[in-house]
Amino acid sequence: MKRLLRFALPALAMLLASAAASAHSGVEAGWLHPLSGTDHLLAMIAIGAWSCQMGGRAIWLVPTAFVASMLVGGVLGFEQVELPGVETGIVLSVLLLGLAIGFERRFSLLIASIGVGLFGVFHGYAHGYEMPVMEDKVSYTLGFLSTTALLHIVGAVGAWWLLRLKHGRIILRALGFACAACGVYLFTRL
Repeated sequence: MKRLLRFALPALAMLLASAAASAHSGVEAGWLHPLSGTDHLLAMIAIGAWSCQMGGRAIWLVPTAFVASMLVGGVLGFEQVELPGVETGIVLSVLLLGLAIGFERRFSLLIASIGVGLFGVFHGYAHGYEMPVMEDKVSYTLGFLSTTALLHIVGAVGAWWLLRLKHGRIILRALGFACAACGVYLFTRL
């Protein structure tokens, strides 16, 4: 976890500096986009929390699989490739990640990475498809990928902190079930 914190603080500083230096640019638009929807926000924080809950190498590999797949989905969205079930996939990610945390489900790294990778494609597609009209797609992409990684770190650090508390495991599980309940609510809004 100390390694994660040593990475997180400089990453946050770079992210904030790049957003400030490029106000109203593609980076800023991309940086803010994952913060604009509850579904994206919950899923990205949940991935960090779940990876911490699983422990070991999952804390790095599971979020990395999501971000890498999100890039693929973003390119598909930029190119307006038809991808059915995007909103359903996004809402499912909130529901299933919440349940995974709530039930403390541990999967092999391969299965967990493939699962979040599929979710990442849907989230990335939504970001790419909804991209504002701009020429600098690279900056926009770097922005939403950076914010996504930061939200994973927020989830991981939050879970790590909770798991150190006497009843933190129970609190984390309850938060997982709350996330799943939000997923159910979001299904009613589709």
